[in-house]
Amino acid sequence: MVLRSCIGKNEMSEVEQADVVYACTDSGDLLMRLFRPSTANGRGIIMVHGGAWTANDRTTPWVMCEALAAAGMLVASLDFRCGPDFQHPTASADIAAGVRYVRMHADELQVDPNTLGLIGSSSGGHLVLLTALKPDVPEHATTRVVGTEIEGAGVCSAEVRYVVALWPVSDPPVRYRYAQEIGRSELVAAHDGYFGSLDQMQHASIQRILRCDEATHLPPAMIVQPGEDANVPEAMTLDLVTAYQERNGLLEYRYLPGLPHAFAYQPSKATDTLAVDVLSFIQQQVSGL
Repeated sequence: MVLRSCIGKNEMSEVEQADVVYACTDSGDLLMRLFRPSTANGRGIIMVHGGAWTANDRTTPWVMCEALAAAGMLVASLDFRCGPDFQHPTASADIAAGVRYVRMHADELQVDPNTLGLIGSSSGGHLVLLTALKPDVPEHATTRVVGTEIEGAGVCSAEVRYVVALWPVSDPPVRYRYAQEIGRSELVAAHDGYFGSLDQMQHASIQRILRCDEATHLPPAMIVQPGEDANVPEAMTLDLVTAYQERNGLLEYRYLPGLPHAFAYQPSKATDTLAVDVLSFIQQQVSGL
């Protein structure tokens, strides 16, 4: 499939889409959708969709995928195992496998493996942070990359150069209590479906991982918070920013007033502006390579 996608007013490029199997699991193969530009710049990024750890798939964030690919990047948008059929840390292990697949096939995909980053939104924002901070821990090395006979870190590293977290659910127990307080039963059920317990939510808290010095890596991060986000409380995101900075992590924070949760899943001027900002952040992280 070939689409035309644009970013900004004057740039336009053909973007080709293709699905490939990137991992093999007991429950079936996992697909990634590759968005490949007609003119590649050698950079690659792995996209992780949101959906409260229980919904959506690799096709959901197509708008941002096309925008990044139109600017010359290879974008690999992942399917991964979600709740309630699968529980934490299954999704993180699958995402790490996606990074490893792209790194293993860097020559074929025409990307510099040193430029690889992660981007995700909402629960996907949480998952990319979790994977970026702990890329090669044993619990993130249980998904077998297609074409290999061994699991995880024995193949290659899932380390990334940077991470972009759009309106991330960075502290699952905090958002769980928030959802209970405001009567969002569907969000409460999604937390229960993927984590199963408050202990597991706490285990997956990005703020806890940072403050307990459990992060094995601390890549530069871009964090985005919409001003009218009804799913992610701003106080939680600001606490994430503080926790990252307490570890002396390089972080760029963007607050976008007047915009709702997950706005970038639809084409709009605000989505175009966000794509430009994300690309600018990526350029800063990979310049000189």
